[in-house]
Amino acid sequence: MENSTNSDETYDRGCRPSPSSTDQNDQTSTSETPVYSTMSADFFAYHRTNSETSAFSDPIDDNSSCSEPSPSNWPVSRSEQPALGRSEMRQQKTVVDKNLDDQESMDLELELMKERFAKLLLGEDMSGSGKGVCTAVTISNAITNLYATVFGQNLRLAPLKPEKKALWKREMDCLLSVCDYIFEFVSESQNLRDGREVEVMASRPRADIYINLPALQKLDTMLMDILESFQDTEFWYAEQGSMSSNSTRSGSFRRVIVQRKEEKWWLPVPCVPPGGLSEKSRKHLRHKRDCANQIHKAAMAINSTILAEMEIPDSYMANLPKSGKACLGDFIYRYMYTTEKFSPDHLLDCLSIASEHEALELADHIEASMYTWRRKACMSHSKSSWDMVKDLMSETDRSDKNHLLAARAESLLFCLKQRYPELAQTSLDTCKIQCNQDVGQAVLESYSRVLEGLAFNIVAWVEDVLFVDRSVRNQDQ
Repeated sequence: MENSTNSDETYDRGCRPSPSSTDQNDQTSTSETPVYSTMSADFFAYHRTNSETSAFSDPIDDNSSCSEPSPSNWPVSRSEQPALGRSEMRQQKTVVDKNLDDQESMDLELELMKERFAKLLLGEDMSGSGKGVCTAVTISNAITNLYATVFGQNLRLAPLKPEKKALWKREMDCLLSVCDYIFEFVSESQNLRDGREVEVMASRPRADIYINLPALQKLDTMLMDILESFQDTEFWYAEQGSMSSNSTRSGSFRRVIVQRKEEKWWLPVPCVPPGGLSEKSRKHLRHKRDCANQIHKAAMAINSTILAEMEIPDSYMANLPKSGKACLGDFIYRYMYTTEKFSPDHLLDCLSIASEHEALELADHIEASMYTWRRKACMSHSKSSWDMVKDLMSETDRSDKNHLLAARAESLLFCLKQRYPELAQTSLDTCKIQCNQDVGQAVLESYSRVLEGLAFNIVAWVEDVLFVDRSVRNQDQ
């Protein structure tokens, strides 16, 4: 009975006796009491050490009935997990904190995506009343605002901050992704298994996006590389009107920059050493200026092409002047109409344009007059048969006059834009952007416009540094 009782207690305590221990129990006297481990299941749940046997258990007798089922025989996955030291706990805490930071960053980006998606659907009308702008204008404004956010404070030849660069790449990838889903359908021939040839409609990326978007992305990368090349430079910058830490360096030069014709007080002032820049640094600046200038021309050409392909809004045509002569003035009109050999360069030389503001105002007048004459030429074709007979009998055809004036106005506008390549957008261009409803054209136009502006700024910043360098070297001589 004692043996059976002890055996029951053994099973109750969680120890399974081995066959050898059972034989020994048969031979032991009734006065002996077997020794068992006193560790319960709760103990193993909360107290695990790195040793094979628990340090909190009682010593186990070799002759006891539970000598074999020691704690070392429990599953390794539960009893042999190593304890973490302080350094390992710190590392684990660092990993956990990093994961939390990554999660917070992902949550923040998700919220930004939600906000951007909401603005896109609402057309920037937060009231939700449906009075917002179209999708094309929303994307165009988003690209313009992103450019202002990233490059608005970067007014010097220096690499972008990593967070700004990551913001530009991430946001632009999101805004440009809409072009991946713009297709056009074209007909193509397909051969069937029986040898017959049928014509089917196939989809492909739209031609203007397929050609211009990769080119703009390449120009974007080149501009980023130009800014990244100005890391360790011989020149530095000081804020205008204040002495920063950089301006206290020996040889800081601040008085020459004030003598520039077009002073912009908000720009930081470039400073060079007393003897000027080294020849290697000047060569590097000239090379990057030439590269940025070519990028500016390429972006401007793409932008002009996209604007020319946009439809002219009805609101612009409705507000055209009734007379092109009154819009341009008597002097320009008489020269354009009476001269047999029209020379736009000679006419621009006679006008003596003093500023870009005057050039832009003249471009608006020329463009408005050109479309006024084109509209009159088109209206002259929709006449009755009797009016057409009278025009044929007359010595001067009014439609030829309007066509002639419109063609000469177009050549004059083209020559004016060549003389002033940095000329701002005309009233017609601005009206096209605001009234455009083509999403693909909106992306290409806004993307090329901001790259054109960045390239132009880089050229201007390089010119500022070279101007200060020439002034310092001339003073030393």
